[in-house]
Amino acid sequence: MSNVVVLDNGGGLMKAGIGGERDPTAVVPNCTARPLSSKKWLVADQLLSPTEDLTSATLRRPFDRGHLTNPDLQSTLWAHIFANLLKISPSQCSLLLTEPLFTLPSIQRSVDELVFEEFNFKALFVADSPSLVHLYEASRRPYGLVSKAQCSLVVDSGFSFTHAAPVFQNFTLNYGVKRLDLGGKALTNYLKELVSYRSVNVMDESFIIDDVKEKLCFVSLDVDRDLQIARRRGKTNLFRCTYVLPDGITHTRGYVKDPEEAKRYMGLDDGASLDSLEKDETDRADIIGKPEDRRTIDLSKNEFSMTNERFIVPEMLFRPADLGMNQAGLAECIVRAVNSCHPYLHPILYQSIILTGGSTLFPQFAERLERELRPLVPDAYEVKISSQEDPILGVWRGGSLLASSPDFETMCVTKAEYEELGSARCRKRFFR
Repeated sequence: MSNVVVLDNGGGLMKAGIGGERDPTAVVPNCTARPLSSKKWLVADQLLSPTEDLTSATLRRPFDRGHLTNPDLQSTLWAHIFANLLKISPSQCSLLLTEPLFTLPSIQRSVDELVFEEFNFKALFVADSPSLVHLYEASRRPYGLVSKAQCSLVVDSGFSFTHAAPVFQNFTLNYGVKRLDLGGKALTNYLKELVSYRSVNVMDESFIIDDVKEKLCFVSLDVDRDLQIARRRGKTNLFRCTYVLPDGITHTRGYVKDPEEAKRYMGLDDGASLDSLEKDETDRADIIGKPEDRRTIDLSKNEFSMTNERFIVPEMLFRPADLGMNQAGLAECIVRAVNSCHPYLHPILYQSIILTGGSTLFPQFAERLERELRPLVPDAYEVKISSQEDPILGVWRGGSLLASSPDFETMCVTKAEYEELGSARCRKRFFR
């Protein structure tokens, strides 16, 4: 059994396990929470218990805007994972840790102190997400373009932000990386504001609105058309669906009232005009009967309806300027990242775009990105976008693969080297 612990320390989720295995032992929230009905803070996997009522729970996270701001809290969470979930002794193990790109030196020092001085790991290797994603995809398809050219463009849309990062021969080209300050947390907060303004006050319900976002939101392929459809009343509105909030008695988790109703948008024909849609829906209404009037929300039932919020929220990633953010959309970020690299790499990068991170899981995400990207890319270049088989676990699996390689120990910084040379000198080994 390998004695390398692989820890993908994301802002939203921590993925932890032993190097060489296919899947992590634990995938848990990187936060603590205290429910209203309790004085006890729940940690990591305890938050996933179906019996816990997390309505209006108080949240504390070690990460803020993608940076580790509370090392003490992170230490508590790691201690819980190592002792209770992995059941390992850190002093007998090496650690492969993922870290966000462009981490500040002061934060790097704090992390090194945690690893070597508090947990006493034997050795440490620090990797960034894009290089691990590239490594995993290259090994998964040994005869594919990513493996043969040893070059790819990784689009990592996670909890705190989104990166478009060119990778060449397993090294992330830092000068080509472009960042979009939008991730899962910003999308959840925007959805909170929309629902609170239009229906029910959910500003304190982070866990519930995360669930709503994951189950009901999708990326629109034609925003103007879908906004028109979302204005309709009754059954002709293909986007209207209802989410039931937990009541704390019969159920402690929220749920979609009618899952089939939530999937009706998938029946929309790509490129269908509004006139043809209206005719189809009129015919359908004649068969069904008189279309029901716009439903009023019954607040006593603790539920709310959603229409255009379902696709307006993920739209932020493609058009942040519409919300007053002075940033380029995701497609433009990718073009800028590619243009920062040598012209010889451009055609290969456009052909090997890899999507990873939880925020790429929205239905129709890859298709919409390709449509946005195609007009910005020279006609001579082919655009090919692939999603990982599991965008949440992809980085961890790349780390597990690296940790099981025979050269891994020689790449690490040992505790003795850290004590002799200090954090700054040791970090130079990781080419960051």
